Amino acid sequence: MNETKLKQQNAGKKIWDVIKGNPIAVILVLAAIVVGCVVDKFFSWSNLSNLLSNTAVRFLIALGVSGCLITKGTDLSAGRQVGLAACLSGILCQRADYTGRLWKNVPEMNIFLVLLIVVAIGFVVGLVNGLIIAKLRVPPFIATLGTQTIIYGIALVLTDAQPIGGFQKIYTKLITGRIGNVRGFHIPYLAFVALVFGLLFWFIYNKTRHGKYMYAIGGNEVAAEVSGVNTVKTTIWIYITAGVMYAIAGYLLAAKSGGSSAGMGSGYELEAIAGCTIGGVSTTGGIGTVPGILVGVLVFELLKIILQFLSVNPYYNYIVQGLVIVIAVALDIRKYLARK
Repeated sequence: MNETKLKQQNAGKKIWDVIKGNPIAVILVLAAIVVGCVVDKFFSWSNLSNLLSNTAVRFLIALGVSGCLITKGTDLSAGRQVGLAACLSGILCQRADYTGRLWKNVPEMNIFLVLLIVVAIGFVVGLVNGLIIAKLRVPPFIATLGTQTIIYGIALVLTDAQPIGGFQKIYTKLITGRIGNVRGFHIPYLAFVALVFGLLFWFIYNKTRHGKYMYAIGGNEVAAEVSGVNTVKTTIWIYITAGVMYAIAGYLLAAKSGGSSAGMGSGYELEAIAGCTIGGVSTTGGIGTVPGILVGVLVFELLKIILQFLSVNPYYNYIVQGLVIVIAVALDIRKYLARK
């Protein structure tokens, strides 16, 4: 009898710890339940499909920025890197017969070759960020703020500030494809892409030397160096990985949207940081899990859908999302101070 009671107490304590540790996530889930009971079609299969599709791309961006946050850094250039990748993908995947083709002298290219080109560029951009931060010792906030502006300028030059459309059908069809049809519920291909990368990052973070080094740097960089961790090399690879993830996300986002522009991806870095923080990644370093990141991104996307179904003025959405970001980071800092 006493053993059963003890198990119940332990279960209750675990539930309370989850609520206490993730108050924003809990509040938003409860809000979704309330809205679902009041608004028609909120709990619909088609809405769930849209949630999966929107979460998939954001999850890739959040995975990229998570390594930066875990090592006490950040990446404010994430959104602009996504935008640059989307622009390049759009330009290179335009149909040869499209009248508004931007680079008329460039032949129609294989979409998988375009992906490789975009990923290579993301690799280089991430390498530049990593070298500035790890070698030149420029604070990540300043370094990525500078590269953010540079990347946006490059995107404007490449596109001449024009919207890009006329994509090859195979490009949009492959990325926006889906399987199944149960009462309007489809599983988008993007969900499978997100699942694959989620599993890959879980393996990297938990089962590889790189993951152990990353958490060690986030916990105490000086102690990590004393223990023999090559902090410079690890940091550079973290930002390279981030750049590659942004490039893939931009490639997918352009096809998903059916068009791209230099402004695409604006603010995505803040959404990614918010999703990571809501999901338990600490901005003070050394803490964060892939499942937590997924939950955080899902919850943040759920917030957008709640506001949409409540017919909230789109301009107010930015205010609400900004408040969530500030509160999430503030709570994270308070937890860090409490641990000290």
